[in-house]
Amino acid sequence: CGMRTTVVLDEDIAAAIRRLRRERGVGLSEALNQLARAGLTVRRPREPFRQRSVPLNLKVDVTNISEALELLDGPAAR
Repeated sequence: CGMRTTVVLDEDIAAAIRRLRRERGVGLSEALNQLARAGLTVRRPREPFRQRSVPLNLKVDVTNISEALELLDGPAAR
């Protein structure tokens, strides 16, 4: 048993429901459920990841990784 509620639909949504009911021969609740499920599965394209960087004007000797990390991150909490 589903949830029973009252909703107010915008005209474009009501038109989409009428069209779906006509095309698939389904009732109002089934058409609305199908459209809602379709909306839940839509994947919107993501913005491409861009790594931003800023010049630090810092020279780091990476022969000792521990010292380099401490210089960049600050002293480790002990």
